Amino acid sequence: MDYKKANAPLNTTVHDLIEMAKPTGNIYETVAIIGKRANQISAEMKSDLEKKLQEFATLNDNLEEISENREQIEISKYYEKLPKPTLIATQEYCDGKLVYRNVSKEKDDF
Repeated sequence: MDYKKANAPLNTTVHDLIEMAKPTGNIYETVAIIGKRANQISAEMKSDLEKKLQEFATLNDNLEEISENREQIEISKYYEKLPKPTLIATQEYCDGKLVYRNVSKEKDDF
C-alpha cells in the first residue's frame, strides 16, 4: 500500500479495542501486528525521504557553505504532514487490508 495515498487520520483517534481484537482473539496479538506493520511503514518512509534528500547533499559541508535550500525544506515539511506510521497501520488493520498469520497457531493445527 502506498502510504502517501493512505486515508488515515492525521490525529490520534479512539478505537474500540474489543472490536479490533475480534479477528485475532487477542488484543496483544493485534497490537503486535499493528506495531510490526507500523515499523515497516516507518522504514519505507525513512528510506524514501533519505533518497529524496540525497539529491541535495554536497560533498564539502563546511559551516560557511551551508545554505538554506527551499526545495529541501518543502520535502521535509511534506513528510512531516503525512499521517504517522502507527495511524496508517491501524487504519490498514481496521479496513481489513492487513494480511497476517500466526505461525505458532499453524503448528498447533498439524
